[in-house]
Amino acid sequence: MGGLKDELLKAIWHAFTALDLDHSGKVSKSQLKVQDNFDKIEFNRMCWTLCVKKNLTKSPLLITEEDAFKVWVIFNFLSEDKYPLIIVPEEIEYLLKKLTEAMGGGWQQEQFEHYKINFDDSKDGLSVWELIELIGNGQFSKGMDRQTVSMAINEVFNELILDVLKQGYMMKKGHRRKNWTERWFVLKPNIISYYVGEDLKDKKGDILLDENCCVESLPDKDGKKCLFLIKCFDKTFEISASDKKKKQEWIQAIHSTIHLLKLGSPPPHKEARQRRKELRKKLLAEQEELERQMKELQTANENKQQELETVRKKLEEAASRAAEEEKKRLQTQVELQARFSTELEREKLIRQQMEEQVAQKSSELEQYLQRVQELEDMYLKLQEALEDERQARQDEETVRKLQARLLEEESSKRAELEKWHLEQQQAIQTTEAEKQELENQRVLKERALQEAMEQLEQLELERKQALEQYEGVKKKLEMATSKTKSWKDKVAQHEGLIRLIEPGSKNPHLITNWGPAAFTQAELEEREKNWKGKKNTE
Repeated sequence: MGGLKDELLKAIWHAFTALDLDHSGKVSKSQLKVQDNFDKIEFNRMCWTLCVKKNLTKSPLLITEEDAFKVWVIFNFLSEDKYPLIIVPEEIEYLLKKLTEAMGGGWQQEQFEHYKINFDDSKDGLSVWELIELIGNGQFSKGMDRQTVSMAINEVFNELILDVLKQGYMMKKGHRRKNWTERWFVLKPNIISYYVGEDLKDKKGDILLDENCCVESLPDKDGKKCLFLIKCFDKTFEISASDKKKKQEWIQAIHSTIHLLKLGSPPPHKEARQRRKELRKKLLAEQEELERQMKELQTANENKQQELETVRKKLEEAASRAAEEEKKRLQTQVELQARFSTELEREKLIRQQMEEQVAQKSSELEQYLQRVQELEDMYLKLQEALEDERQARQDEETVRKLQARLLEEESSKRAELEKWHLEQQQAIQTTEAEKQELENQRVLKERALQEAMEQLEQLELERKQALEQYEGVKKKLEMATSKTKSWKDKVAQHEGLIRLIEPGSKNPHLITNWGPAAFTQAELEEREKNWKGKKNTE
């Protein structure tokens, strides 16, 4: 609301200026009350009517009076908040860039820089009528026809003044009949209005936007493509764009608008204008501070110049005084020379008398000078000795501090070495005890190994004896078998019906080193158990 009041005050200022009235103190921002249904375009048009005939140039322009009116309103939006109203070069560049982009042309930065160089240094900016003449004379729209320039001015007017963020034709689905109708949609910071045509004469409805609204993409259906959905508190709106690019642009624009509503931020172009104004204020403050510092430096420089001038005058006065003193000295010298010339003869007589005294005194003087020279040499040597003593004391102090530090380090190292020595002795004692224990264990193991070797030798000896017994028994068995076989053959020959029956056991026969059936199965298991126990013990 504060920005709207500023724009209305600027429009009133133009009207009062055209009527040659002093508006200062007549209307202020606090006195100006704007109602919600106030039509600012009609109010601006009324103020425009009061001032256009007196101020608009009579030379032919490439823009219509309606386009000039829109430029006039845009000027009130972009101009500085001080009177008389002007638009600074930065805002002129911003407006010309917007118009060039709307016309589809390329921005000529070099041309604008050349225009700024030729800009009148006595002025900080252009008035509204100079701006209209600049745009109307086609200096920055060469090669563009009147219709293209008019469409560009209208597009920039819609964006900056009417807060139109986006507009274009799209298909909308009805809520009752469910039919699809083409409408001209206009997106503003808190509302989407749709009309029958782009002339905005027949308005068909509004879509009120708030922070709770959202926009979603829909898949193609019912023969309609590029669909998206706008969800509001009480209604949803299905809309079909002409192509995928337009669909994405509208979704992004609506999403950005809802995001700005959630943040409570103004439209992008108003926020950008406010940032540019704040930046200019900051630069102006920095420039003023720099000028103040330059003035302080200039004042200090002037003070230094005055001080130097004072010193120069003092030096000149001192030089003049020195010249006068030199003049006096020369005059005195002339007088003295005249006096000396008169007394020279008398002095010659006296000189002869004094020569003898001088010869004597000269010898005394030489002795005295020699003594003085010796004293000076002694003094220099004494100075050198004192300097050497002072240096030696400093070196002694340094060495003393170094010795103290070395003693301290030596004591700490000695304590550390003693600690390590104690730890070594403890470790040696522990190692000796462990070594003794290991030696005892080794002796025990050697004894056990010796006993096991003896048992193994005993078992080997027993095995050899058992093998020898087995061989003897085997031979006896073979002899008995041969005898039995020969006896059986003889019996079979003489008594064919007689059959030798040998006693035997029902249990299975066991064969060992001592022959068949030498011991039972239980005895064999007992011996095997004893043998395994001895083996584990070894």
